[in-house]
Amino acid sequence: MKAIAITAAAQNGSNLDFLRDIDTEKPVARGHDLLVQIQAISVNPVDTKVRAGFNADAPRILGWDAVGVVSDVGESVTLFKPGDTVWYAGALTRPGSNAEYQLVDERIVAHKPASLDNASAAALPLTAITAWEMLFDRLGVAENGNEGDVLLIVGAAGGVGSIMTQLARKLTKMTVIGTASRPQSQQWVRDRGAHHVIDHSKPLSEELARIGIKQVTHVASLTNTSDHYQQLIDALMPQGKLALIDDPETLDARPLKAKSISLHWEFMFTRSMFETPDMIEQHHLLTRVASLIDSGVIETTLGEHGGTINAENLRKAHKLIETQRAVGKIVLEGF
Repeated sequence: MKAIAITAAAQNGSNLDFLRDIDTEKPVARGHDLLVQIQAISVNPVDTKVRAGFNADAPRILGWDAVGVVSDVGESVTLFKPGDTVWYAGALTRPGSNAEYQLVDERIVAHKPASLDNASAAALPLTAITAWEMLFDRLGVAENGNEGDVLLIVGAAGGVGSIMTQLARKLTKMTVIGTASRPQSQQWVRDRGAHHVIDHSKPLSEELARIGIKQVTHVASLTNTSDHYQQLIDALMPQGKLALIDDPETLDARPLKAKSISLHWEFMFTRSMFETPDMIEQHHLLTRVASLIDSGVIETTLGEHGGTINAENLRKAHKLIETQRAVGKIVLEGF
């Protein structure tokens, strides 16, 4: 089968040039695995981080968002059958979706939203899981609840921010503030439903004051946490909650103590990486998100269609993501 893999580690600088087309054997489904024929994928920051850190001897197939058709199933599969069209975000510890076929555990897979085409659906799984778990599991926000609370989403124009803004606006009673620094990205965040949009390139205290907000109760920091860390602490009310998904080189939790601010880290691969007892919750979560899409409550976060699935187009997508200027998700489709 065709695949795109990171094939070598660069001696100096980026190893982007080592993201290359390869041929490899088609895998075989066993146990709880589905063998999925890939139709569309999207590219996430985790793809660029794994590529940049690659130093193994054997090529590694990247990619974690996918839409495809079930080609075969393992002997323990009960949720799907061959011919089903599915979507999922895969597992960090297994070969990825940048290939014609991929194995994925059925417990982190759901049926694709019927109302979306493959490309529009492929934009969503990883970011939807991340946003949902961060908002409802980590920050403890209640569906249809939290009236009077204020959520600040830092980096709201990116993939996770685009879906979190919709989930918070449509499924909770919170006031939703998104940050974005350019007119295009600011309009994108408004269109996703944010009550307010502020500019994170300016002091957050001044931007919050501009919209009449003194402090917030919850923060979802999705990018550049280290750049905003003290400002986020200042912006949070006493007993507020701070959640993040990025990887600051260091993070001193001591400044959180005076306000009794709780710190939460979200990593959507935790359940699949450790095969937790509640691993199937990602199946239920994606099923719920598909229902919300098909009923018109939320919409795709597709920002750019990058063409067919090949090394050249993947390199372009990786490069754009690394500029941190991508709006919405970048999707590739077909071989």
